[in-house]
Amino acid sequence: MNGLQIAYKEAQSVVVEAPARLHLGFMDLNGATGRRFGSLGLTLEGFSTRIYAERAEMFSVEGAQTQRAMHVLRCLHERLRLRGAVRMAVVQAIPEHIGLGSGTQLAIASGIAVARLYQLDLGAREIAAVMDRGIRSGIGIGAFDQGGFLIDGGRGNSDEPPRITSRITFPSQWRVLLIFDLRAQGLHGADEDKVFRTLPQFPEASAAHLCRLVLMHLMPALVEADIQEFGKAVSELQRVVGDYFAPAQGGRYASHKVSEVLAWLESQGVNCVGQSSWGPTGFAVVDSESRAGSLLQEAEARWRADSELRFKICAARNRGGEVLQQQRSTKTGTI
Repeated sequence: MNGLQIAYKEAQSVVVEAPARLHLGFMDLNGATGRRFGSLGLTLEGFSTRIYAERAEMFSVEGAQTQRAMHVLRCLHERLRLRGAVRMAVVQAIPEHIGLGSGTQLAIASGIAVARLYQLDLGAREIAAVMDRGIRSGIGIGAFDQGGFLIDGGRGNSDEPPRITSRITFPSQWRVLLIFDLRAQGLHGADEDKVFRTLPQFPEASAAHLCRLVLMHLMPALVEADIQEFGKAVSELQRVVGDYFAPAQGGRYASHKVSEVLAWLESQGVNCVGQSSWGPTGFAVVDSESRAGSLLQEAEARWRADSELRFKICAARNRGGEVLQQQRSTKTGTI
């Protein structure tokens, strides 16, 4: 009896792109209501982690951040109990420890690639939980899933990452001017954990103020594309949260150089400024490409002698990450 001829597909290759994000701060570091943190963030164009992956006989990583990427793959192999391996190339990577979410996005991009290659029903949220990402903030997960301007509901009694409670399309004409200090890194790892354990309790009145500020000021202004009112709200949140973390990072902002630039931007009439996460990256939001370009030129001229300061203009990204799944070939077999 002749066997049944079927077509079957060889191992797939996957390309995953995970976008960077700004973390704009927390609404409630007090936690008296039973939920703590509550993050705000913005997904960015122009910075992303992009990986290529395929099934393989053994694990290997090439390209950027190889040691970190290999650690991620080994963790995924152990925790997902994979029966195979992965060859991965990190084609480009968000710079590490500068406040743009590099660790979470590398973990999510790698995890999504592995899930696609091994037909696992796992999304960004599940991958983040497996990799112990999103402990305090769900913004990185939301940036991959949805993009845009994001707010999460904070951490409750569950061990799961905070869920996104609001997603707002960011005005396409607005631009973000990023300020980088190449000499500095933001707090991370054990040092970050220690800060949250040792800082005094955040005042309940300040948490109430920030929650009201976000709900009744920042969100309506963003929906109405009112950059002046949006900027006032963001800068006020940055002031309150930055001053709370000042003992741990040496001031409202982690980099004194970035702080100088932000003060100058405010003197130029920019009222939406701050630091992303633990920094040292600073940001300013303005209403147009031309305004951002003028400020960029002036800043580069003003700090021309400082080789460690860099500036970049980005648009918001109102879409999430990308997954391109490809079949290498199709063969015919007999059963």
